[in-house]
Amino acid sequence: MEYRILKSEVSDGIAIVTVSRPAAMNALNSDFFDEMDNFLDEIESKTEVKVLIITGEGKAFVAGADIAEMVHMGIPEGFAFSSKGQRVFDRIEQCPLPVIAAVNGYALGGGCELAMACDFRFASKLAKFGQPEMNLGLIPGYAATQRLSRLTGLGNALYLILTADTISADDALRIGLVQKVTEPELLMEEVMKLARRIAGNGSQAVAVAKKVIRRGMTMEFGEASALESSEFSKLFGLPATKEGMKAFLEKRKPEW
Repeated sequence: MEYRILKSEVSDGIAIVTVSRPAAMNALNSDFFDEMDNFLDEIESKTEVKVLIITGEGKAFVAGADIAEMVHMGIPEGFAFSSKGQRVFDRIEQCPLPVIAAVNGYALGGGCELAMACDFRFASKLAKFGQPEMNLGLIPGYAATQRLSRLTGLGNALYLILTADTISADDALRIGLVQKVTEPELLMEEVMKLARRIAGNGSQAVAVAKKVIRRGMTMEFGEASALESSEFSKLFGLPATKEGMKAFLEKRKPEW
């Protein structure tokens, strides 16, 4: 597939995909979702890729959904647009690779929802977060009503969605929406440190850990613990697990 919105590169097991519609503040449209869906197919098939980073070009991470496309929609089109975005963001959340959002600027509406679908969010001090859909007479359409409360708590989610307020990166850190705030010029450096640290671990165990944690969030504790035991035991059948334990006993780095 020829990409017009996404730019990507892979180096040392780390893939970086950049949303590139700077003239539209990287606003999300139907083409973006088609490209991201295809990109995930491609990147998940590359066994050499261990971590995925998503960022934006220019002064925005993603400043929202494309209102110019949405303004002409009726009820069926609105449902289809929401459903497509939710499906693609679910794919990001369920991707076997750890996914890091490098939030370089505005992450509003669909942009905040894209960041929340990732596993980690590192933000520049210049970043701004919010769900401003109320200003349009709408609610979020890409699962912010669900992910935001799970990440920040009910009160914070209700406040951000019902007021349409925009908050700073430091406030996003305070309420648990992001994991780290950096100086703008250090953002990608810090994100790459995290990516390399994760990429240095056994990729199969990383994927299993992510799956168990994510699935366990929607299960009863006992059911989730049973899932953990099942997936834990399966790893003993993998050569990488044997190598990891052997390397530990031999006081050397494992050769994954």
